[in-house]
Amino acid sequence: MSKALAIILLLAMAIQLIWPIGLPGLRQRRDFWKIAVFAIAMMMVTVLVRP
Repeated sequence: MSKALAIILLLAMAIQLIWPIGLPGLRQRRDFWKIAVFAIAMMMVTVLVRP
């Protein structure tokens, strides 16, 4: 699951750089770093939840 999440978030970052997604907070190309911060936070949650 964590590998799939990482691939999905990397694809979202690539799409954001090529063509902005248009969601609130992601309207410009330079906002791709917000997806990276979200990805790091999700990976930390995944590590904390795992037994």
